[in-house]
Amino acid sequence: MEILYEGKGKNLCPNTPMDARKFARTKTRALVDKTMPLEEAVEKFVLDGEYIAIGGFGHIRIPMATIYEIVRQRKKNLTVAGHTAVQDIDVLMAGNCVIGVEIAYVVGFELRGLSGVQRRQFESGNVKMTDYTNGSMSFRLRAGVQGIPFIPVNVMLGTDTMRNSPGKVVKCPFTGKKVLLLPSLNPDILIMHAHRADKYGNCQIDGHIVKDDLQARASKKIIVTCEEIVDTEVIRSNPQNTVVPYFMVDAVIEQKWGSHPGNMPYRYYFDNKFTQDYLTAGRDEDPTVIEKWLDEWVYSLDNFDQYLKKLGEDRLQGLVDLEFLRGGA
Repeated sequence: MEILYEGKGKNLCPNTPMDARKFARTKTRALVDKTMPLEEAVEKFVLDGEYIAIGGFGHIRIPMATIYEIVRQRKKNLTVAGHTAVQDIDVLMAGNCVIGVEIAYVVGFELRGLSGVQRRQFESGNVKMTDYTNGSMSFRLRAGVQGIPFIPVNVMLGTDTMRNSPGKVVKCPFTGKKVLLLPSLNPDILIMHAHRADKYGNCQIDGHIVKDDLQARASKKIIVTCEEIVDTEVIRSNPQNTVVPYFMVDAVIEQKWGSHPGNMPYRYYFDNKFTQDYLTAGRDEDPTVIEKWLDEWVYSLDNFDQYLKKLGEDRLQGLVDLEFLRGGA
């Protein structure tokens, strides 16, 4: 196949689909209780130097309890899929856990403005980056799920995004037209937050699943936090809502409010003030300001339950009320 030209970016995920499939064959298909404390799950399954995918989208249904625990345990040298990653990836970068990001959408906190933490990390060169788009990242995941090493697409052609990606423009052997080849994506681990799961790891999501189904099927390992652990018969009564089946999952943790300060559809709304306060700390040019924020909300707390206690019941109930008022509950 004739390569016409190629991007200068590097593929930051070394895993191949065959690596992921070989790893999957080592995982049990038995119905094993996978519930455990979040601290244990992160210590056991999130390893320094790994490539991480994050469930949810933007500020919606993001696994913040797991993010905080990764930072609390001071995990290092992680590479992250920046597939519309906002506060989740920002906190990881504030904690100096990240050395590389494959970028589709980062830095922007949507209508809240830009991140100071990420801008400094990228502009200083402390964190490596490779460019993609949201669509191209999803195509890469699909290739990883299908077990193929690359996927031909028509996105990104003629753009600087393509020139800063590892993509290769080739001449299609069938039509003679230009086609872009992108490498498959098989993360080491997916961290995600769901509405409910059973103790075996069958996960259900209410509302839009975004790309969590693809990420789950492409990843080697999965940590799931959920708003509630339910009996397996509850899962089986609505099997069409099961986004991730049990045999893909490595750890299940019941963690109410696990997406705070993000929005958990039909449960609680965004904590806009909390996010704005975090952004303000991150934009300060004095690095000790964001360090003090991390100390107050992450390092000085033993776990996420202490974080919730610090927030207070009235504040959390107010977020439930806001979700109800906007028609989400």
